[in-house]
Amino acid sequence: MRILMLGNSYTFYNELPSLLAELTGGEVVRHTRGGARLSEQLNPETGLGAKTLRALSEEKWDYVVLQEMSNGPVTAPKSFFSSVDRLCGLIRENGAVPVLYATWAYQKGGAELLEKGWDYDEMARGLAKAYRRAAEENGALLAAVGDRFYELSASENLYDADGSHPNERGSRVAAETIAAVIRKHEEERA
Repeated sequence: MRILMLGNSYTFYNELPSLLAELTGGEVVRHTRGGARLSEQLNPETGLGAKTLRALSEEKWDYVVLQEMSNGPVTAPKSFFSSVDRLCGLIRENGAVPVLYATWAYQKGGAELLEKGWDYDEMARGLAKAYRRAAEENGALLAAVGDRFYELSASENLYDADGSHPNERGSRVAAETIAAVIRKHEEERA
């Protein structure tokens, strides 16, 4: 199984691709850059975009995991939905299955959330709603990592000190959630 991960630091923190490879038994390749948006993955004028577009047209993948910049689905929904739609089209042309890696709200009471003046519950609901809608509209699998963070973060610390990125446990939760969605799809296809 070959898995391509497209995203930013939430995708590569704490060696998440290696964790996903370990859990799925697959080869996991990442095309990531800190702060990257999915729209950059579509832009042939950027190094990341050129690399991704080449990989989708010249290499064979089983799954392609998409992760938008942390607040992108709520702060730039038009760009998010358009990018997911275009990427899912390219992924299907490749013969692969798109998987949306739905991320989490910034840590409740954390510096990042306070700095933006946002409400934790609203951010969590907004991200979940946007990712669900994008998955439904594009027939993509949904790895609802943000929902897992919401459920677990009251009893476990899943965040790095910055209140945005995952700590090692948070990355493990993300990898387990993505792997479970892929395994379930593999079982249903068999």
